[in-house]
Amino acid sequence: MAVQSLIIILAVLLVLLALGVPIAYSIGISALAAILATMDMNVAVITAAQRTFVGMSKFSLTAIPFFILAGNLMNQGGIAKRLVDFVMAVLGKLPGALLVTNAAANSLFGAISGSAAAACAAVGSMVRDGEEKLGYDPALCAATNAASAPSGLLIPPSNALITYSLASGGTSVAALFLGGYVPGIVWALCCIAVGIIFAVKKGYRGVPGSFDWKNLGICTVRAIPALSLIVVVIGGIVAGIFTATEGSAIAVVYALILGICYRNITLEKFWRIVIESTRMSGLVVFLIGVSNVLGWVMSFQQIPQAVSAALLGVTQSPVLILLIMNLILLVAGTFMDVTPAILIFTPLFLPIVKSFGMNSVQFGLILVYNLCIGNITPPVGNTLFVAIRVGGSTLARTLPYMLLYYVAILLGLLLVTYIPALTMALPALAGLI
Repeated sequence: MAVQSLIIILAVLLVLLALGVPIAYSIGISALAAILATMDMNVAVITAAQRTFVGMSKFSLTAIPFFILAGNLMNQGGIAKRLVDFVMAVLGKLPGALLVTNAAANSLFGAISGSAAAACAAVGSMVRDGEEKLGYDPALCAATNAASAPSGLLIPPSNALITYSLASGGTSVAALFLGGYVPGIVWALCCIAVGIIFAVKKGYRGVPGSFDWKNLGICTVRAIPALSLIVVVIGGIVAGIFTATEGSAIAVVYALILGICYRNITLEKFWRIVIESTRMSGLVVFLIGVSNVLGWVMSFQQIPQAVSAALLGVTQSPVLILLIMNLILLVAGTFMDVTPAILIFTPLFLPIVKSFGMNSVQFGLILVYNLCIGNITPPVGNTLFVAIRVGGSTLARTLPYMLLYYVAILLGLLLVTYIPALTMALPALAGLI
């Protein structure tokens, strides 16, 4: 029965995605199809409706709309330029200074805004004029911008990690947030290293006069209010001063005050931001609701157990099992967004890794790291195409540069997968695991 239900779910889901049906509807219909195949029709419809509302009624889910609103306020609040100036003041003397600045600023702004595409668009636009003036190859700039943007999704506050916490049955958000710092930094450092390699090869030097103590002091003071959001929110959550949900509301207030102080948030602009955030939140919450139906079907039909038995039947080696999972997630990430993929694959793979003793925090970060790569991988690769558009390049010219970035990022994935300390050390030091 489990195999039959899994085949129905995958077949219906793939057909609907191929037809261009939105992912939320595709997930809901595929789950309903599996229910109809094994239950009475009236009971199936009622059950699907009930599980949808149950999935959307979790209190912890309210953190996501608040973080989305805070991110949108930050996107419109004049934060990107201050972060770019700060990073340039610190790293401007390195070869390919603007490539390095782009990569480092993307990790900071992506963490604050919670969106790889937003970081890519905002930071890429800020450094584009300087790159053109210094004669940088637009395709290389687009590749650097795209490759580094998803690193911020691993650095808290992260909606992807909150979604995983819900899908995994309550993994500590505070532990996930602390555990995400090192993988996010590993990703960013991989991109910075590749950027320097390309810069040395092409003869791109640092920006003369970009570093002096006075300029560093000015840029640091200007960037501190934006960077303090991470300290305030994450510090409060980890210290137990407030929950992740309360922290998300504090982030909204902080971002709004900052945007008003910077004179970038007007009443009209604030209203547009609220409307856009509401639309985005509605999509995410509905997606989580219908995914709850899918999770219930999988659990009821014992699909995770069947998948676990199949993988363990192939090999008993945790090393090989994790490698197989990574390959599956990398392929899935090329045509699925991060949030739905988390909701689909968490109930499938989490029981397997728990069977050989892996902590759910480590697996969550491996999962999100994998799926973030899909943001920069065709055929979907939304962030990649944003970077190409911002950089004035083309896919054909950008992809050859992306290859080395892919290699570096995948090496980072292997480190995160097979060295538990990279994800577990900080949560352990804080006493969260």
